[in-house]
Amino acid sequence: MAIPPKSVGAVIPTEDGLASRFWIKFRRESVLSLYSPFVICLASGSLEIDTFRHCIAQDVHFLKAFAQAYELAEDCADDDDAKLAISKLRKGVLEALKLHNSFVQEWGLDFVKECPINSATLKYTEFVLATASGKVEGLKAPGKLDTPFEKTKIAAYTLGAMTPCMRLYAFLGKELEALLDPNEHDHPYKKWIRNYSSEGFQATTLQTEDLLDKLSVSLTGEELNIIEKLYHQAMKLEIEFFYAQTLTQPTVIPLTKEHDPAGDCLMIFSDFDLTCTVVDSSAILAEIAIVTAPKSDQNQPEGQITRMSSSELRNTWGELSQQYTEEYEQCIESMLPSKKEFNYETLHIALEKLSDFEKRANSRVIESGVLKGLNFEDIKRAGERLILQDGCTNFLQKIVRDENLNANVHLLSYCWCGDLIRAAFSSGGLDVVNIHANELSFQESVSTGEIIMEVQSPIDKIEAFDKIIQGCSDDKRNLTVYIGDSVGDLLCLLKADIGIVIGSSSSLRTVGDQYGVSFVPLFPGLVKKQKEYGADGSCCIWKGQSGILYTASGWDDIHALFLGH
Repeated sequence: MAIPPKSVGAVIPTEDGLASRFWIKFRRESVLSLYSPFVICLASGSLEIDTFRHCIAQDVHFLKAFAQAYELAEDCADDDDAKLAISKLRKGVLEALKLHNSFVQEWGLDFVKECPINSATLKYTEFVLATASGKVEGLKAPGKLDTPFEKTKIAAYTLGAMTPCMRLYAFLGKELEALLDPNEHDHPYKKWIRNYSSEGFQATTLQTEDLLDKLSVSLTGEELNIIEKLYHQAMKLEIEFFYAQTLTQPTVIPLTKEHDPAGDCLMIFSDFDLTCTVVDSSAILAEIAIVTAPKSDQNQPEGQITRMSSSELRNTWGELSQQYTEEYEQCIESMLPSKKEFNYETLHIALEKLSDFEKRANSRVIESGVLKGLNFEDIKRAGERLILQDGCTNFLQKIVRDENLNANVHLLSYCWCGDLIRAAFSSGGLDVVNIHANELSFQESVSTGEIIMEVQSPIDKIEAFDKIIQGCSDDKRNLTVYIGDSVGDLLCLLKADIGIVIGSSSSLRTVGDQYGVSFVPLFPGLVKKQKEYGADGSCCIWKGQSGILYTASGWDDIHALFLGH
């Protein structure tokens, strides 16, 4: 059970610049680059040297295209300050070209004969040069521009096509530098990482973004939309470049890379409330009850289920919510051990106390009558309009629709009304997801206020989880993944081969920490796994009840883990 929480203001980035807004908006692409097999292997230090050589050999083609694009952009700019800024950026690229040979000598590259350009590099460089030449949808050809002002748009468009590449490498440099062990002196790619995390490269990236912002100041909304499309396209082409790198070594991701539907069984489990959704389902049901309840001075028709007035409902919900919150905190506090040590069975016993509390809280909800009179159609409409977490629907759709995966997806939820979940997923075309939740009792499409209890506690969840696993064929290799956000998910998270935590539940962290559970950010965790993978050459085995849970910042991380790009 989850009583509607008090409203909490969302954390919204304060950056006002165009480049910053685009970077935030297209976060998914940055995540996909981070979780590419190439970057994971590079970060771990296990990337095969030939793969790395082939990748950085493409830098020459990137740098030449950037230098030419800057030259064309400088010619289009009509402001002396802008021309000077573009000229400095171009000189920086030319210097990088001169230094490139010496920079990669330690990796055994021979640039006497230039390495041929690969298809992914060609796509990006042709895109940049076409943009710098004015070949952009909605813009006239550069030789036929009516006014000098019209021509200046090309400079802004060109920066829009180049900035994402700079920011992406600056981002990767910082992310990978944070994983470098100061005591590890033999990481073969430390110089590459340090180059892109350096103050100099970070400063150049900021200068490029600042210039894009300045060149865009006088543009119309329609023209800014063109830049946004160029920025996004550039990001996608960069991601394609990382995933186009040919790796012959085994990698830990994507998880589905070597999946054999005939011999493997992929089981994905997820919580629903605040794991898939933005708002807790109990808050939705409370809102429906209050909005559709009769006013205190209204007469209710005879023969229908008698309901509380809207004001009575609001007061009762408030009392239930306050009591739940206070007793929940007391329950969590009472089950914390004095000694930190991971022991799954001990944790299981402790969570029985929380299970008893959840059942008592649910009984109070039924006895209060707050769910009486809810109309099935109102619930269905609310479910269809329910906002899910970014990337959740897209990920689940790709998993369930991929016939080559033949994956099983199960939702284990405390939600009081399984119909609400079914409506939320059916509206996104996800009718094949298996839903395990409680159900409201209806009489002629009107709720009686009773709840048919199926999953209302941590113990119920783990019992349902175990039962589903036991139903799998013994002659298949099982990989189980559980995605959750709360203490109620803890047993399932730990029992699964891979447990992934979304969100920042303080009670989950408190209980987990006190019971010796380690919370490891997903990306560093995968880099560590890749090191182990490359160390002995054997297949990386994920095992449940290790006491390790992986934390993800969102569903895009999970998408990249399973499917790549």
